[in-house]
Parts: sequence; C-alpha cells; structure tokens
Amino acid sequence: MVRFVLATALLAPPSLWAQSAAPPERQDNQGSAPEPAFTVRGPAPPELPEMVRRDDLGGATMRATRIDEPLELDGRLDDGIYDRVPGVGGFIQALPLEGEPATEETEVWVFYDDDAVYVAGRCWDSQPDRIVATEMRRDNFGIFNNANLAVILDTFYDRRNAFFFYLNPIGGFFDGLIVDERGVNRDWTAVWDSKAARFENGWTVEMRIPFKTLRYDRGGPQVWGINFRRVVRWKNEMSYFTQVPAALGPRAITKVSSAGTLVGLEAPASSRTVEVKPYLIGDSAGARIESGSLDRDYGGDFGVDAKVGITSGLTADLTWNTDFAQVEADAQQINLTRFSLFFPEKREFFLEGQGIFDFGASGGRGAPPGSTRSFGPPSSTPVLFFSRRIGIEDGQAVPIAGGARVTGKLGDYNVGALAIRSGKSADARSPETDYSVLRLKRDILNRSTVGVMGTYRSHTASGLGRNFAYGMDARFGFFENLDIRSYAAWTQNELEDATGLSYLGQLDYNGDRYGLQAERLVVGDDFDPGIGFLRRRDFQRNYAEARFSPRPHSIAWLRKLGWTGSVDYTTDNEGELETRIFGFRYDMEFENGDSVNVNAARNREVLSESFSLSDELGVAPGSYDFDYVRLSYQAGPQRPVSGNFAYQQGGFFSGTRRELAWRGRIELMTRLTVEPMVSANWIALPEGDYDTNLLAARINYTVSPRSFLAAFLQYNSAAGSLSTNVRFRWEYEPGSDFYVVYNSLRDTLVPGYPELNTQSFIVKFTRLFRF
Repeated sequence: MVRFVLATALLAPPSLWAQSAAPPERQDNQGSAPEPAFTVRGPAPPELPEMVRRDDLGGATMRATRIDEPLELDGRLDDGIYDRVPGVGGFIQALPLEGEPATEETEVWVFYDDDAVYVAGRCWDSQPDRIVATEMRRDNFGIFNNANLAVILDTFYDRRNAFFFYLNPIGGFFDGLIVDERGVNRDWTAVWDSKAARFENGWTVEMRIPFKTLRYDRGGPQVWGINFRRVVRWKNEMSYFTQVPAALGPRAITKVSSAGTLVGLEAPASSRTVEVKPYLIGDSAGARIESGSLDRDYGGDFGVDAKVGITSGLTADLTWNTDFAQVEADAQQINLTRFSLFFPEKREFFLEGQGIFDFGASGGRGAPPGSTRSFGPPSSTPVLFFSRRIGIEDGQAVPIAGGARVTGKLGDYNVGALAIRSGKSADARSPETDYSVLRLKRDILNRSTVGVMGTYRSHTASGLGRNFAYGMDARFGFFENLDIRSYAAWTQNELEDATGLSYLGQLDYNGDRYGLQAERLVVGDDFDPGIGFLRRRDFQRNYAEARFSPRPHSIAWLRKLGWTGSVDYTTDNEGELETRIFGFRYDMEFENGDSVNVNAARNREVLSESFSLSDELGVAPGSYDFDYVRLSYQAGPQRPVSGNFAYQQGGFFSGTRRELAWRGRIELMTRLTVEPMVSANWIALPEGDYDTNLLAARINYTVSPRSFLAAFLQYNSAAGSLSTNVRFRWEYEPGSDFYVVYNSLRDTLVPGYPELNTQSFIVKFTRLFRF
C-alpha cells in the first residue's frame, strides 16, 4: 500500500497537487523587463518608481534594476546607480521580538546585466565600534558568529530550494544550497565575487553572482524567490526582508516558503555552462620501517574534474583520477559506546551534491548520525547512501578511477544520479568496485515531497557479492511548524536469501513556545545498505519529546527559557529491552548571546555481549542502571574567548564517569585565531580505571578571504598518537586553487620525544576553465 501511494504521487500530473504555477498572468512594469508568465505569491509587483510592495502578512515583492555597465565591485556603494535607484528597507525582526521592525536600518539593491546578478547592501549601525567581525576565511562557520548579511535566491520559484550567499564586514564570505527548506548543503562551492567596506555609520557589501553559477528554469523574464537576513551580532538581533517564524531561530533563513518575490529580472537564454578543472600534484611520503628510518617515496599525478550543463536545471559532474589530498584530516573521536562512530564527509566531489541524496530523516532537523537530540545517543536512523563508503575501506584510502554525477531539477522533480568506479587496493584488500545511486524526488503540495532511491555496489566488504538497496520516503510540511516524515527501505545481498527491511515514522511540531516530537524506527537484522551507514542493527526504537520554551519579556537580560522531557525506548526485534532513557533538559538563553543548559538522564542499558573500552578493560554483558547530569555553558560569539564548556558526572554502566569538555574559539587578532577542542574522561569500573584525553587545536591565520594557513594538531591518549595537518590554500582566481599540505603522525607511547611514524608533503595546483 505504501509503495502504491508513493508511486502514484510521483507519477501524478502537476495539477493534482497544485504545485505548478497558476494560469499565466502578466504585469506591465513600464519599460523594464516584461514579467514572466507566473503568478506572484505575495504582494503584486511594485509599479515604478516603487522598488518594493509589502502586505499585512509580512510578505514582500521587490524589483531588480537593469544596468548598462557592470558595477565597480569595491563594496563602497559609490556608483551613481545608488543615487538613482532607492534601496529597499523595512526589515522585520525574527529575534528577539518577532514581527517588530528591525532596530538597525538595512537597505538592499538587486541589479543585473547580461552576465550577472549584483546584490548590494548598506547596513547602518548605531554603535559601529561594537560590530563583531572576526572571520575572514571563505566558507568557514565562524562567519555565522559575526555580523553578516545574507541573501537567498529561489531561482525556480518552487518555494523550497535556494542558493544562499553570506558576507561579513571584513570580506569573509560563505555560499551554499538550501534543499527542501530544512536541509542545508554548506559545501557547495560557487564561482562569484564580493567586497565589503566600512563607513562612518556601519558597513556595506557588494556581490557579483554570474548567471553561469546559478540554475534556473529558462531564459528571459524571471520571477524568483528572494530573502535577506541581517545579523547584528552585538545585539544578538536577526532581521529579514520578510517576516519569518522565530521558532526556527538562526535557521529561519532556510524557510524558503516565507521568502519574498523578485521581479523585473531578465536572465540569459540559458544558464548552461561547461567547466573544466584539471589538477597537477606532486608529493613526498614516508613511513617508518623496521630499521627505524623513514622509507620515502616521491611521486606526481594529474587528473581532471568537469561540470557540464545538460539543461538549464540539470548539471553533470565528471571526474577522472580523482584526488582529495587537500582535504583536512578527520577530527579524532573516542568511542565509549558499543556502536559505530560516524565521520562526516569532507571530500569536495561528494559534498557538492549531497543534499539531493538525503533520504528519509537523514537531512534537516531529522539529524544524521553524529548529531544529537536533547538526550541520549546520536541518532540511530540508517543512512541509505553514505559517500564515505566510496574510496575508503577499513580506514585505508582506495583510488577512485573516475565517475559521474547528475543533479538538478527537472520540472517538479529533483534528480540525482551517481556512478563511481574505485580501483583495486592491495593494502585495503579491496577489489575494483562499481557504485551507483539513483534518487528521484517529487514536489507536491506547498512544502511536501515524495521520493524513491536505489543504490548498487558490485562487491561488498563482507564478501556477500553484489548489494542492492532501495526505498521510498515522504515528507509532509503543514502550517508553519509541523513536519511528518516517513520512509521504507529494503536491502539484499547477492549471496543471501533474506531481504532486510527498515522503516520510520516521525512527527515533529517545532513551534517557538511549544514543541513535540514522536518517532518510531525499525531496523531489521538483515538490513545492510552496502554504501550506507548503520550505527546499530536489529532494533526497534520509540522516541517521544515535549518542550515548553517561553520568552519572558519582563526580564531584560533573559531571552528564552526551555524545559524539555523525553523518553527513548529501544528493543531488539524480539521485543527484548536494549536501551531506555528518561531525559530532562533545562535551557536558559540570555540576550547577550550566552546560554546555559542542564541535561539529566536516567539510563537502563542491557548488553547481550561485551564491548571493549581498551585492550585491558571492557564492559561485560548484563543489565545496567545509571544516571548522569551534564552542565553546559555557551559563551557568546562576541567574546574573545567563546565556545561550549561542559562538565558531566554520573554513572557509566557498573561504574562512574566524569567528563570535562571545551570546544571553542580564541581570537588573538582579526587574522589569527585558535579553535581548541578538549575532551577529558575519567572512568572508574569495578574491573579498573580508564582515563582518556583528546586534545586538539586548529590554528588559523587568514591572509585574505581567499587565502589562509591552517594547522590542525590532535593528541589522542587512547591511540597514543600525535597528528599534524598543516594546509595552505590560495584561491588565486575564483574556482582555481593552489595548495600546500603537510601531514605527520607520531607515536606518543615510546619513551622520550614522540616518534615519527608517517610524514607527507603535498603540492597541488588546480585551474578552472569556464566556457
């Protein structure tokens, strides 16, 4: 029945779901680009010389202006066009006072010519000396903790997907994709240019976004969705071009259905483009041999990536002899559970299109493994496609011979297809392997989708021949804050008769004052996605959470309080209890950006087999009851020393555990920062004690927004290792890079100074050609 309903939704004509635009309407815009045949959702287009029209619901429609000559991109807003065309203001607060006018004025403009869209903004500030601007690196998360101005462009006007671009007062910038409103792909890397400048009463920005960087339905007159967000970090205030719900907090920018409308824009006949990006690499690598010396090897290689526009909405990415030498090393983790650890993808080729391949609840607020809810363990929801299964086997890198990916939008369908071949690796004991993924999603209703997905692997790591996985999923968005998600998926190995099954149903009401979540997840014993990720097998999980989070406006220094309770109940598929967690969380969010929370949990864990903490110590089978309390303090990003400080104390199976943790940022100067990561655990069991320390630091020196030097140092007492990853990146032209990378691994268990085990030095050069 489920398969029939989803198949019907995928194949139904658009009119059934009222998803396509209403019958064509045209507006006379008095000599500007003619309006396209789409109905504007929101206020009618403004009549010139008006640049914006608003309604009582917080919606807005603004007009783009054509320019005959490109802007001089310096961020100063001193071109004559700014005197002739009035800026668009009237921003609306989401935080702290939802629906109220912004306390600091913001003006924005959208211009265009035959080649690009130009976005400009003037951000007035009543206390410019308090502007927080400390992050200059491209695509670094630190920009979200700064004052910044963001724009999203919904180029298909589907009210759910968009491109986003951020800029801060010192020129740091960030780009990415919004997928189905709740999913965000921050790893999409665009070719665009931007500048920022300061003036006496604030700061200004200019962006140039080539049409070739964007995808849209067709050339000619356009109607796009658009929204802006202004962050005044010293006030902890967020305001938008249109009214958005405060319940989503900083993520409200992803609510594309609440965006305004952009009219008056005319795009080239096609946004299709061809990009070719060859690379050259030279390296030196050494490994310690029995004699105690390093056995060094020198080499070089080359390869190429290409991007081809198939249609204005579909793009093919091709790769041959793929290389990922410039990727930052993984952040090490200490596993104190009986389940698998999740390491996120960092390789650019796989990151760029990952949003379309999200399945079930693996994107958006239904977080993937590695993220946490209020209490208990990371999410156990399976990931049907996990790209780190390609090119990595048992921790060893496997060469990728080549591959192709097609992603984009085709009418009401989001399409994703991937085919990769990895080479043979004797070190990883991996044969030549083919991987394939096909994803199709259909937009229905206003904020809903249904989809199917299939994966294939020609050789499984377990030696069970070929592996197949396939499934159907659906997400229904109702009103402002209600989401219902579900999926059903099946897997099969060639040399096994059984078919594995997993399914999920999830209800999530995420209001500002109240929240409610309920979930049922089942993973069968034979469920085995060959290029997916499973944290645990053979279980049934029932989860419920309720939240009350008022905003006490009578207390000037307090922004929000929160009380949350949850129940997490997991059994095996025979109904035998495995995990039960009762949780309570108390949150306090202050007006200055700081926050405090207290987590308390009562656990019961039933182990059917033992698991090891170290070579000498483990936890035996049995039933264990234990409680813990965790206190966390989040220092606001406006502080020179910021981040999350946490202390946990309580039970740990048959013993006790204490943890001290800090993940933060120290601003030494605008260009030089240190990001420490500390996790110290002291565990006492009847069988013995086990202490672990994981100490790490990222040291970043920013030369310019497109050039940086970064060192990532990690000490892991459990592994007895000290690792170093130093990277220099210079984006000498948009899309073209020069890298220098140094890696080393030292053994800290030997007497005296840590012994060098491995060492490598890499130089890589890429050049983007755009046609």
